[in-house]
Amino acid sequence: MDLEKLLNDVKNSNIEIEDALEKLKDLPFEDIGYAHIDHHRSIRNGYPEVIYCKGKSDDHILGIIERMNEKGSNILGTRCEKTTYDKILKLYPNAEYDELSKILRIKNEEIKDQGKGTILIVTGGTSDIPVANEAYYTALFCGNKVERLYDVGVAGIHRLLANRHMIENARVIVAVAGMEGALPSVIGGLVDVPVIAVPTSVGYGANFDGLAPLLAMLNSCASGISVVNIDNGFGAGYLASTINKLK
Repeated sequence: MDLEKLLNDVKNSNIEIEDALEKLKDLPFEDIGYAHIDHHRSIRNGYPEVIYCKGKSDDHILGIIERMNEKGSNILGTRCEKTTYDKILKLYPNAEYDELSKILRIKNEEIKDQGKGTILIVTGGTSDIPVANEAYYTALFCGNKVERLYDVGVAGIHRLLANRHMIENARVIVAVAGMEGALPSVIGGLVDVPVIAVPTSVGYGANFDGLAPLLAMLNSCASGISVVNIDNGFGAGYLASTINKLK
């Protein structure tokens, strides 16, 4: 719900006060038994509540979407299974889905670019793309110009250097890598903008499902690098958006 529009409608007598109160009754949240939907979050944080779909039943996901859709909110769901999306699509034909990242999107109003520059999503390898796409679609959903540069890891560093213009023109960089996790350190030594490192669970046994690159990124000697949790593309995209909107 656009609170500013509602207040203007009351001011201009386009809506009765009683009707406005009815629309406001679920602020700041709505209790539907199995969830307390935070309709007020976009007013506080600038972004609507995001649905973490993993672990939720399809009925619960559909119930949350129904309430958010009634408010006219743009909806982002992370870790959404394809079978769940198929059910959602039958009810909401404007629903979109990226099968690699398992990102669900329902756009009820135009998303304006509010960023001050470009967010660049970079991956070490092709296997890192599912996590990178989660960051990409999250940053787009939050209202940013976002570009992608995939499979330019340290095993062939010339691929990254050949695209140096892209990393130099970005305002925020999200570096996604598994294996030994060296990519963010390399990028951090080349640029003067924030670098958000995302360790992935991609790698062989001693990778320890992403623990090895996580520790490598936390111990990076390059300055200006922050690190999110293993496979947390959503967190990286959200943080990049927050940084990109700073004046």
